[in-house]
Amino acid sequence: MSCGFGTLIVSYFDANKHQKMDRELTKEEKRKEYRKLYFRLGLAALGVVALIIVFSFVFDDSIEASKIKTAIAEKATLESSVSATGKIVPLYEQALVSPVATRIMEVYCDEGDSVHAGQSLLRLDLESTETEMRRLADEVSMKNIELEQTALNNETYLTDLEMKIKTKEMAVNHLKAEVANERRLDSIGSGTGDRIREAELAYSTGLLELEQLKMQLVNEKKAYAAIYKSKQLEESISQRNLLEMERTLEDAKVKSPKNGTVTFLNKELGSSIGAGERLAVISDLSHFKISAEIAEGNAGKLSVGSSVKIRFNRNILEGHISSISPQSQNGMVEFNVLIDNDSDKKLRSGLRTELNVVYDVHDNVVRIPNGQYFQGPGTYSLFVKVAPNKLERRTMTLGDSNFDFVEVKSGVNPGEEVVITDMTDYKSRKALTLK
Repeated sequence: MSCGFGTLIVSYFDANKHQKMDRELTKEEKRKEYRKLYFRLGLAALGVVALIIVFSFVFDDSIEASKIKTAIAEKATLESSVSATGKIVPLYEQALVSPVATRIMEVYCDEGDSVHAGQSLLRLDLESTETEMRRLADEVSMKNIELEQTALNNETYLTDLEMKIKTKEMAVNHLKAEVANERRLDSIGSGTGDRIREAELAYSTGLLELEQLKMQLVNEKKAYAAIYKSKQLEESISQRNLLEMERTLEDAKVKSPKNGTVTFLNKELGSSIGAGERLAVISDLSHFKISAEIAEGNAGKLSVGSSVKIRFNRNILEGHISSISPQSQNGMVEFNVLIDNDSDKKLRSGLRTELNVVYDVHDNVVRIPNGQYFQGPGTYSLFVKVAPNKLERRTMTLGDSNFDFVEVKSGVNPGEEVVITDMTDYKSRKALTLK
C-alpha cells in the first residue's frame, strides 16, 4: 500500500518535472504539490465510498420487518365519510354589547370568573341615559294630560251640541203646533192664509235647522274621535319610547344573562364605548359543540342529522350535524355539530378537531386500515406479504374511506396481509425480502 502510494507520488512529481524542465522545484512548491495530490486522493476516496453506499442501497432488496406495519384485509361493513376540520366552542355563548355610547366606570369581575344570572359585570356612565329617560317620562305625563283634556273638551262640546238639538226639537214642536192652530182658526173663519203660510215657513225652517244640528253632531263626533285617537297614538308612542329607554337603561347595567363563565371582558376603565360595541361574553363551559367547516366540493355530502366522528388529542367522540350554512365562503362551507356527550371532561373550548362525516354505508366490502399511504380514492401500488419473509408489490384500486378503514375495490383478497406503512422509499422495488 505504501509502495503504491509512493509510486503514485513519484509518478506525479515526474509528470510535473516534465512540465517544469526549465527550473528546479523549490521546497514550498513541492509542499503545495503534495497538498494538491492529497486533496485529489481524498476526493477520489470519498467518491468511491459514496458509490458503494448508493449501489448497496439501490440493489438492496431487503427490509427489516420491524420497520413495517401490516394488516389483514377483511370483509366487513364500511361507513364512507368525508373529512372536515372544526373547533370546540361552548354550546351556549352570549355577547353583551353596550346599547348606548358611554364610558366604563367600574369593573366587578375578571375573565375566567364564574358568574350567576343577574350578577353585575361592569358599571357604565349612564347619566345622559337617565336624563333622557326622565325627559321621556315627563313627555308621557304631558301626553296623558293632553289626552284627558281632549276627552273632556270633546265631551263638553258634544254635550252642548246635543242640548242645542233638544232645544231645537222643542222649538220645532212648538212651530208645528202653531201651524196646526192657524189651520184650525182658518177653518172656522178666524184666521188668514198669510198667517198659515208664515207658520208653515217657520216650521219648515225649524226642521231644516234641526236636521243641520243633527248632521253637525254626527260629523263632530267623527272629528273629535279622530282627534282623540291621534292623541292616544301620540301617548302610546311616548309610552313605547319610555319603555324602550327603560330596557336600554337596564341592558346598560351589564348583568350576566345566566350562569356561566366570563370568557371576554372589556376592562379599560374610563375608555369610551360606542353603541353596539362588545363589552363581555358569557359562556357555558360545561357543555360544548363543534363549529366546523368543509371544502365546498364535499358540502353536497352533508345533511342535517348525519353521524360525525370527532377526534381531538387522541380522543374520539360521537356527534351529529345540527345545521349547515347555505353559503360558501373562501371555498369552505360552515356547519355545526352537536356532541352526543357534550359535557365530557376532556372537552376544552378552542381545541382543534378532526371530523369524519358519515354519508354512506357499504356492506360486505374488502377493507384495510387507513394510514399515511392513502391520499384519496384511486390506484395505488402497495406491498402484500406473499410468504413469511417475502413482500410483493401489487396494484390496487382503493375507494371510499373513513377515519379507520379504506375500501379495497380490487388487487387484494380477504385474508391477505397488506403493508400499510408508507413505502415511498421502495417505490422502484417489485419485491422485498424481510430481515
